[in-house]
Amino acid sequence: MTIILPIVLLCLLVSPARAQFRDTVNKTTVTIERSRVGEMVKTDSGEITKVLWDVIIRHGNDFLYCDSAYVDLQKQNLQAFGSVKIVQPGGTEGTCDYLRYQGSRKLAFMQGNVGLTDGKSNLWCEELTYDLNTKIGIYKKNGTLQNEGTVVSSREGIYNLKSKDSRFTGNVTITDPEYNVVSEDIAYNTETKVSRYYAYSVVTTDKSVLITSNGTYDATRKIGHFEGRSSIQNESQYIEGDTLDYNKVTGFGKAVGDVVALDTAQHTTLYCGIATYNEITGKTKAWIKPVMKRANGQDSLFIRADTFFGAPVPKPEDTIKVARVRYDTKKVKITEMVSVADSLAGADSSRKRYFIAYHNVKIFSDSLQGRCDSLSYSQEDSLMRMMYSPVAWSRKSQITGDTILLKQSDSNKLKWLYVPNNAFVASLAGPDSAEIYDQIQGRTLTANFNDSVITDMVVQPSAESIYFSKDDGGAYIGVNQGKGEKMFIYFGGEKIQRIKYEEDVTQTMTPLDKVTDFNSLRLSRFKWREEERPKSKEELFN
Repeated sequence: MTIILPIVLLCLLVSPARAQFRDTVNKTTVTIERSRVGEMVKTDSGEITKVLWDVIIRHGNDFLYCDSAYVDLQKQNLQAFGSVKIVQPGGTEGTCDYLRYQGSRKLAFMQGNVGLTDGKSNLWCEELTYDLNTKIGIYKKNGTLQNEGTVVSSREGIYNLKSKDSRFTGNVTITDPEYNVVSEDIAYNTETKVSRYYAYSVVTTDKSVLITSNGTYDATRKIGHFEGRSSIQNESQYIEGDTLDYNKVTGFGKAVGDVVALDTAQHTTLYCGIATYNEITGKTKAWIKPVMKRANGQDSLFIRADTFFGAPVPKPEDTIKVARVRYDTKKVKITEMVSVADSLAGADSSRKRYFIAYHNVKIFSDSLQGRCDSLSYSQEDSLMRMMYSPVAWSRKSQITGDTILLKQSDSNKLKWLYVPNNAFVASLAGPDSAEIYDQIQGRTLTANFNDSVITDMVVQPSAESIYFSKDDGGAYIGVNQGKGEKMFIYFGGEKIQRIKYEEDVTQTMTPLDKVTDFNSLRLSRFKWREEERPKSKEELFN
């Protein structure tokens, strides 16, 4: 009889009907569903039920499993030890070595080998505060969240199993098969796979590096929008701006606001208000006060235009045949196949590139200045083509024509210049106030330079010149006027030293004191355009 009575009492202690308390907030009952051993322990704060072995405790629809637990039925608190597991409807489970639970708030403090999962995402940490009502877990001593192939680690974190939203702060790293992230503050949704960056972050892929402090990236759609100063760099391109948009699927990127774009293949830097780039096609476009800087050596070349466009030089295999319809003078329909560049041809960092600047072009470097309506440059032939009313200034010379072609060295030094039609050259032969000019014109002009200083020139055919000659002391002797089919001009110290004519030559020499009207000493194409000459690189930026 003395042995049977304690056993009966023990069974009463662990009976579900007696070992329970009511949650007055959620109006649910906390029940000790099962344990092999149970006893009542008296403490200074009241009586506590101690249960051991295969313990199951239920609170509403939530279940707690553990090796042992202390349950305060009056205060609705409990502590659980050993192989602790929380099971909630919907597949949410939490595991730990130790748990402290407040039933009135449904709040659990989990410690030691903590794990939390919804069946798809898994969270691990050493300490976690978990709200069973909101399904929000908070850790402050390092944790890791895994969602499929994406792993996020941080010093502190908040994870909402209902909304799938999370927030990670302090030494944040994201490892994904397609990208890696290092940051101090990131929000991430495990369902939509959308990341939000709140602090300085570096996103690295196999082809690019993104740096931002504010923005979003949708890993499913592969679309990013970044605000604040952000940048992206790939194998041969770098671009930064106040706002960046990027689509990895299409390869399209757009930067807005104080944009800086670098092309390492062309050694150029582009400054503008808006720029777009496609990493698949390699095409770039810039507008709103764009200025391009081409740096090689000490003499940088600056180009200003309304719009810039750049792309890889097309290869023969990049062209496709398309049908073009036209009508002749008798309105007869003619269909012909023409070759056009394939816009889907892939970009390759080793490919040579070209760029076009169009409308209101200005050029400035220490050795060369210029203006024209449009300009193009190609790495394939290293030629700069100035088109539509071009004018170029080199030292004291002004050169004009229908088109001007310039060849520069890798250090931006001018090597030669070619004008294919309506060539004209003028330079001041005296003080500005004197308005006397040495002049040369013909159909074509070829000029050679050494270290950007003109050395010689050939003009043909229909060559003409007006040249103010001087004696050895620098005093003016007179004005030479000549014509011929071909003319050679030799320079020394940036001044004409000698002119040689060939074929159908006519020459006259007029002493200076016999010249009554210097304004009459003008060739037919004469137009002095010094007021258009850019005076500094700052002028291009302004």
